[in-house]
Amino acid sequence: MKKKVLIVEDQFVEADYLKLMLTKAGYAVCEIARSVAEALEIIKVEEPSLVLIDIFLKGKLTGIDLARQLKEEGMAFIYLSANSNEEVLTAAKATEPYGFLVKPFREKDLMIALEIAFYRHEESKEASWRVEMKVQKALNRIVATGDSWTNKLIATASALQQYLPFDCLAVKFKPVEQQTFSGCLFLRTGFDEYQVVGITELSTISRLQVAEIEQVLRSTPVDHTAGWYNGDDFTALFPAHPMKAMMAKTFGFGSNLVFPFSAASPDSVSFSLSFFRRLSDGYSAEKLDWLFRLQQPLHAVLNSISQAQKEEAFTMHYQASVPTASASRSAPCLQEIIGTSPSILNVMDLVSQVATSETSVLILGESGTGKEKIASCIHTSSGRKNEAFIKVNCAALPPSLIESELFGHEKGAFTGAIERRIGKFEQAHNGTIFLDEIGELPLELQVKLLRVLQEKEVERVGSRSVLKIDVRIIAATNRNLEREVAAGKFRLDLYYRLNVFPILLPPLRERPDDLPALTAHFIEQFNRRAGKKIKAVSAAVAQKFATYKWPGNIRELEHLIERSVLLCKGQIIDDVSLPEFSNETQNAVAETRTKTMEENERDHILSVLKLCNGKVWGPGAAAEMLNLPPSTLKSRMNKLGIKKVFTE
Repeated sequence: MKKKVLIVEDQFVEADYLKLMLTKAGYAVCEIARSVAEALEIIKVEEPSLVLIDIFLKGKLTGIDLARQLKEEGMAFIYLSANSNEEVLTAAKATEPYGFLVKPFREKDLMIALEIAFYRHEESKEASWRVEMKVQKALNRIVATGDSWTNKLIATASALQQYLPFDCLAVKFKPVEQQTFSGCLFLRTGFDEYQVVGITELSTISRLQVAEIEQVLRSTPVDHTAGWYNGDDFTALFPAHPMKAMMAKTFGFGSNLVFPFSAASPDSVSFSLSFFRRLSDGYSAEKLDWLFRLQQPLHAVLNSISQAQKEEAFTMHYQASVPTASASRSAPCLQEIIGTSPSILNVMDLVSQVATSETSVLILGESGTGKEKIASCIHTSSGRKNEAFIKVNCAALPPSLIESELFGHEKGAFTGAIERRIGKFEQAHNGTIFLDEIGELPLELQVKLLRVLQEKEVERVGSRSVLKIDVRIIAATNRNLEREVAAGKFRLDLYYRLNVFPILLPPLRERPDDLPALTAHFIEQFNRRAGKKIKAVSAAVAQKFATYKWPGNIRELEHLIERSVLLCKGQIIDDVSLPEFSNETQNAVAETRTKTMEENERDHILSVLKLCNGKVWGPGAAAEMLNLPPSTLKSRMNKLGIKKVFTE
């Protein structure tokens, strides 16, 4: 049966040419849609396998608006565009397209893009199914164990964590005859570690009296309906759910997903799982739907807890008998990543998710944040771990030699080519190639790299034949690629080909809680090298570290500790030499650092809101100035944590 493709394009000549190419290649082409409204009507009737979408269409709605709906419905789509500014690119990226074609494009480019999109779509469905099966098996094993209820729930949390990330899981029990619920929290403290928090521990953490927490619990209704709440939607729950308000204030949570289980009989117990994240956009309909498909094995786990243990959980003054516990699901390399801050735990979760797949990965972050370490971890956790891991620093290669270095050359291909050279891609065959500083690659080489990625073949300089290669791509950059694309310095189609699975590494200044562990790690490392027995840094030095901005990130800390270990005369490092910046210099550093896409978008929206005195919609308001529908702007504000009422 022919695969069916819908073209959404308001330019007749381009749409007709696309239709001819697709028909020639054996695809069935639906009636061409000129607008989002037409496309939605055709989709209802035709049910295409894939949609080609021009971003700029006639009418108020754009191709991006259509893509958001297609994403919710799980339908594959590819963007078509002649050019895009940074704002449009940001919005398009958020919809997670299956490809991006820059006009004009070759027929071969279109066919390859379609092939990749269909493969990725099927692979994502297959991967989703494999995830479900894996988690179901883990939950079934938990049911069969005779562990305590805390250990069973910790194991359940670990099984769900990789695919339904959370910073805290509240497990609530309620006998049918009672009006209030009881239970405890599982607070994530490490990659595989959770602290079991009962009411006594919560009193200590929140600095509220036990009696006050009990009153909050009595005033909080039981969750009867499954749902997810992000940003302002989560905040809107606080008046009716004071316990959620207390949790948000105590732990800084910004989103919540609730999943209740009804009691099977009048004398049994109902359960509720409530997931919390510090991110303001932590959950989605997709996550909730995935949880629904696991409802049966989750219910079995909760029902496998003995009645006596349930009664223990019903005690409001329950004290955790196991303050912290762990479940092993991490690859060995993840244990080498130092830190337990939420931002670095999120990185570990992403690495754990993507490592075993064949997906391309784009690692983003400032210099010195550990991009090469993460790339190596992905490789050593993958099915290619026994094959080559080839590192290429694109910024260190002379422009005249980049092509030869990457793809190789034949003897006599150019002056000085006295012998055949095997390129980095050939060396990485069946393994992984790490393209560091990919943002430094010249535009003419970007075109050739894109074709290598799409066609999975290389041609040595001076050769007339091509060589098939099987290579996994991991790229990294400290540049803002969206800005580079908008400036015409980086190809949009290459960006989308690399940006299949982005991982953003946080700068060290955003991980202050990890500084003590990182400091201790480097002291131990350099003690071994220098044969010293230094124990720690002094309290004064630790305070200096905590207030310093670390423009060089982890690499700067590593080099500073190495020097300090060598100079230290005793067992405590009590003096370090940190660069001193004036306020002007610090501001300059802050301005020149590469901001993330979200930071740039947030700053831009905030600056427009200032001009509009906080007015979001209406004449002269922010939505009008940004040329966005008010609903779209409101959605972006919620996602970026910008409050509705703007204040100076």
